[in-house]
Amino acid sequence: MLRKKAIAGVAAAAALLLLAGCANQAATPSSSSGSGGVDVPTVTSVETPKDAVLPAGDGKATCSNLTIGYIGAETGPNAQLGINIFNGVQLAIDQHNKANPGCQVAFKKFDTEGDPNKATGPVTQAVSESDIVGVIGLPFSGESKATGNIFEQQGLVHITPSATNPDLTKNDWSTFFRGLGNDSQQGPAAAKFVTDTLKAKKVYLVQDDSDYGIGLAKTTGDALGSAKIGSDKVTTGQKDFSAVISKIMNAKPDAVYYAGYYAEAAPFDQQLVAKGFTGSFVGPDGVKDDQFIKLAGDASKNAFFTCPCIPGELLKDFEGQYKTAFSAEPGTYSIEGYDAATVLLSGIDAGKTSRADLKSWVKDYDKDGLSKHYKWDSTGELQAPAVYGYKIEDGKIVYIGQIGK
Repeated sequence: MLRKKAIAGVAAAAALLLLAGCANQAATPSSSSGSGGVDVPTVTSVETPKDAVLPAGDGKATCSNLTIGYIGAETGPNAQLGINIFNGVQLAIDQHNKANPGCQVAFKKFDTEGDPNKATGPVTQAVSESDIVGVIGLPFSGESKATGNIFEQQGLVHITPSATNPDLTKNDWSTFFRGLGNDSQQGPAAAKFVTDTLKAKKVYLVQDDSDYGIGLAKTTGDALGSAKIGSDKVTTGQKDFSAVISKIMNAKPDAVYYAGYYAEAAPFDQQLVAKGFTGSFVGPDGVKDDQFIKLAGDASKNAFFTCPCIPGELLKDFEGQYKTAFSAEPGTYSIEGYDAATVLLSGIDAGKTSRADLKSWVKDYDKDGLSKHYKWDSTGELQAPAVYGYKIEDGKIVYIGQIGK
């Protein structure tokens, strides 16, 4: 881990990048041949913000017997997204504890496998442990929907770095906060990206059966309008996509938009390309992961992604800290996990050590993080979210910049 002085540079990259839709203004673009033969400029550097809150704080915090929890996938078909998040949380807590000998915050993880049907048990266990005063999670929309009432009943604040179904903030939960934009923003931005940037005149929409995929398909499909020439559904765990691919090949779209997760998206794209599809394959944040490239192989060259998140690899100090700690590159939502933990840690440092006080702290929070400005409305939605684009280039996920403006 790098020292506090180096950490200051982490504040560098993202907060102002994401503030008020100014990402591309804070970036240096370079043009290169895009996925699927589409030429899309990429972003190679970002400016440094000045005021991002860092987990180390001032080093003077005092506390005892407090724990922050992570509840979400550690195992399961889409576990990497969860691993990205809890590594970010772990990094923030490690940096905090190193700088604050008088306030050693513990970290405890609870595995849901990303499955709504398995999530209630770990959440029930976590809320029953009185030393847990705040939680990062749950990563996925289905498990968030299944467990929100449990958090609410126990007054335990939780910040999701990645669950994007818009309906999650329509349940009158006072404990739920979303640390990114929802699919009401991502769907229209994705549609505009596909039709305007990728120049697709005909788009085929495919969704999985998760709450996430269903919600995102609705907002994206509505925004595509007449450009959507067909749609179909797949199921979680599906391996053979030949029936769906046959319909797609007959429709001859310029692009396929897949609303779901990488575990199914990778073999789907692989089989699609094997059948002769030469257009663009576009997926959301649930697909944007190096595991997609690993699983899809050469077929992934046609892929683009949308995400209400920024890339850790452009934040060189953060990237270095993360790689030192975990011997891996930061992934999708690593920074959002780090930021969410920092919100809770800064509350603890300010003396908000009860569940009620920490919930109030998050409710009134109004500060920059590494990835964005964190200020929530009364429903738990961020007040100034943004959406960003990515593509595959030379076997890596490369940042394009803000989309949908």
